[in-house]
Amino acid sequence: MNDDEKINIQFIKMSKNREKVLESLKEETLNPTEISKKTKIHRNNVSRTLSQLREKDLIRLLNPQTKRGRLYELTEYGKRILDLMNSK
Repeated sequence: MNDDEKINIQFIKMSKNREKVLESLKEETLNPTEISKKTKIHRNNVSRTLSQLREKDLIRLLNPQTKRGRLYELTEYGKRILDLMNSK
């Protein structure tokens, strides 16, 4: 595990919301409303968390041209980070 990965794992662990949102995208592509229902996190907090995770290249937005029904999925890097977190 390199330093960048360690830093991002710590960044995620500092917020339960980040952990829950990242975990919710482990198996499927979801929109913010679906993530909110699955994680029981308020939609506004989900949107903020998605932005934070996108900045770290852990997730990606599949359809940036749309305002409603945006779809998110883990990046390969996000999958690697999640795997490293779950292997501890």
